[in-house]
Amino acid sequence: MLKRTALLTSALLLIPSALAGGGAGMPPRNSIAGIVANDPNFSTLLAAVQAAGLTQTLSTGGPFTVFAPTNAAFAKVPADQLNALLNDPAKLKAVLLYHVVPGRVMASQVIKMTSAPTAEGSSLKIMVNGGTVMVNDATVTKTDIMASNGVIHVIDTVLLPK
Repeated sequence: MLKRTALLTSALLLIPSALAGGGAGMPPRNSIAGIVANDPNFSTLLAAVQAAGLTQTLSTGGPFTVFAPTNAAFAKVPADQLNALLNDPAKLKAVLLYHVVPGRVMASQVIKMTSAPTAEGSSLKIMVNGGTVMVNDATVTKTDIMASNGVIHVIDTVLLPK
């Protein structure tokens, strides 16, 4: 019984250090790239970030706000279009930078905005309808995932610059 209690206590002590955001009042430990790399829902985004050569930027640069499409969002993109993007690093980089807003923009700020400038050079259109936040044609499904170099908001559609 004592051994089981010691094991449980040790496990509980390790949980906070394993969390990306740390405990209350603690700064997040993982960068945007680290959070994406550690979440299986972002494996396609991770592959795209790596193919575009943006891993270092999203690891050490910032602060940034990233509207991060999930694997399901990438699955909505026609396969031939997605493959073409993944094989064209310059175009892929532009598409990914279209998901990045300079600075740390929390959800409480996003809902007060009508547009946001992107690192790609264009602007995102932001709309709030009831409790739903839309960025262009994407719905924000999760907000304020804190990173050491910014914040991530999860979206259900890949954003494509016009």
